[in-house]
Amino acid sequence: MRRGFAVCVGLILLLSSGFARAAEASGQDRLGRVIADATLTDYRGASVSLAELKDKPVVVLAFLGTECPLAKLAVTKLNVLAKEFEPRGVVVLGINSNRQDSLADLAAQAKEQDVLFRLLKDAGNKLADAAGAVRTPEIVLLDQQRAIRYIGRIDDQDGIGYRRETAKRQDLKIAIEELLAGKAVSMATTEVAGCFIGKVREAKRGAEVTYSKHVAPILQNRCVNCHRPWQVAPFAMTSYDEVAGWAETIAQVIEDNRMPPWHASPDHGKFANARNLPDEEKRVLLDWVKAGAPEGDRNDLLAPKLFTDGWQLPREPDLIVNMRDKPYDVPASGTVRYQYFSVDPKLTEDKWVTAAEIQPGERSAVHHVLVFAKTDSELRKFDGEGAFLAAYVPGFLPQRYPTGMAKLLPAGAKLIFQVHYTPNGKAAKDLSRIGLLFADEASITHAVMTSEARKAGGLIIPPNADNSRHEANSPKSPVDVQLLNLMPHMHVRGKSFRYELQTVDGRKETVLDVPHYDFNWQTSYQLAEPLSISAGSSLHVVAHYDNSENNLNNPNPKATVRWGEQTWDEMLIGYFDVAVPREAFDAARKLTAASKPKAPSSILPPAILKRVVEQLQQLDVNKDGVLTTSEVPANLMPIFKQLDLDGDQRLTVEEVRKAIEKKR
Repeated sequence: MRRGFAVCVGLILLLSSGFARAAEASGQDRLGRVIADATLTDYRGASVSLAELKDKPVVVLAFLGTECPLAKLAVTKLNVLAKEFEPRGVVVLGINSNRQDSLADLAAQAKEQDVLFRLLKDAGNKLADAAGAVRTPEIVLLDQQRAIRYIGRIDDQDGIGYRRETAKRQDLKIAIEELLAGKAVSMATTEVAGCFIGKVREAKRGAEVTYSKHVAPILQNRCVNCHRPWQVAPFAMTSYDEVAGWAETIAQVIEDNRMPPWHASPDHGKFANARNLPDEEKRVLLDWVKAGAPEGDRNDLLAPKLFTDGWQLPREPDLIVNMRDKPYDVPASGTVRYQYFSVDPKLTEDKWVTAAEIQPGERSAVHHVLVFAKTDSELRKFDGEGAFLAAYVPGFLPQRYPTGMAKLLPAGAKLIFQVHYTPNGKAAKDLSRIGLLFADEASITHAVMTSEARKAGGLIIPPNADNSRHEANSPKSPVDVQLLNLMPHMHVRGKSFRYELQTVDGRKETVLDVPHYDFNWQTSYQLAEPLSISAGSSLHVVAHYDNSENNLNNPNPKATVRWGEQTWDEMLIGYFDVAVPREAFDAARKLTAASKPKAPSSILPPAILKRVVEQLQQLDVNKDGVLTTSEVPANLMPIFKQLDLDGDQRLTVEEVRKAIEKKR
């Protein structure tokens, strides 16, 4: 399972509340305010003033940043609007008021995102102050008299921690059309979600807490593993100017307990990778922001922490496997279905994996990667990806097992990469890979196995249900084992998740409680000490789902939600790792091998046919007894095509039976 998450105030945008503070001026207070002439500089050094645009009927001031994820997504939409409305005299100006963004940063953004409108630097955030702008991306729409007529978002598609497949309302486009038609804007203000503008502020003189002496050491210890160049976090935290520009956003997510990302209740269990920010460190950071983010004496700075840019494993991997031969093209925008890539590492003998590291090829676009090992017999199954091997989620350190423990990678196994991409406004190419460390078989005393409590076929979440409860049980352990870690898995409707250990004598003990599940952080909770579990025990999981409109992540509250691979479907899986004594593991493996039929009959056994029927019923969304391509997840389409003997893109139980018997 996933281990050792580095504490970082990272991916702030995905997790911050996004609501303006009380000190921010409301949009209504700013409507009608006239913006006097302002002169700004583009990244080429050319000056632009509002006076030069006096003949333009509408001017869009889009306050942006080069690193804020939502602001980067906004660029793609602004490109479309700029191209659409340019013939009608509308001008779109991208305004960068961030103290931490240089003209060189603007030039790089213009090139990387193919920006079709002018990007201008608002030095000293004078225009932002005049317009009352606070966030990126924030839109201020001016009429020909340069009075503010609209303040808010571009549309309602993207928000904090969610992205709808399409926008329900094109707020900015509607406002522009209404102004051009000489009408009042029907919805003149909308709520803005995004990052705080990194404004220049006067630091308090004689402040006790400074960046150089107090803040930098905390960030270096807790944050810089993610917040450094070329890593997954949207901005670096390795210099004063950069951190000072993000000070208010950092304070907000700390106050909201959004960062560091840790969701386990303190009432149950102790975890080696707990990343709660100590109260004292939290107080230091908040006091620093309140004091205006003073720099202090640079001589107080510690030497920069050194990081390994290559593999984070203890040594070079014994085996490196790319997910495919060529990179996968990630689009700049939209929703990308889970992608599955099957690779044959051509293993001629069993290997024992003691450590694994997944490296995304394009960190900015990869939400997570799961890698499974699957034998030929498992590849013919309808469900499951195979034996879980390793995972990547932003900030996780390489997976390493305790001495004497390892996972078996069987000879002939294929590796299945499950990759979840999140477009971020810039087209990208990804070629993720996995590196594995092997150990001599003789040194392995315990085999690490990933088990699970799963509810698939019976997972049905009614429309508009805000607290739909579901439960599942793992198989009972046949031998004494050691519980190492737990990882709950649901999708965007997931609300809470709890693991309970059920012992042979009927006792129940909560070993992990996640009262506020967050799909953006699928954490593996590593026990501080392995927990001994006696034979006959099992894990019981209880999960709740919010399928109501109150869940902003919810793509469709009116839908009946069932099991599926995509984020708009749902899952209930309670993964967990156990260490099994080698003797018991080897004995079970020999018994399994001996029980395999040498020559299967040509008639499909009733038990297998029953399972096929159950699988079809699970996938048959409309319950009409026929499986169509629209009901089949992307990873199962190759199997669907093999079983669809007549090629009509429809499957019935009888057709599946004939296809399987034909293959046998």
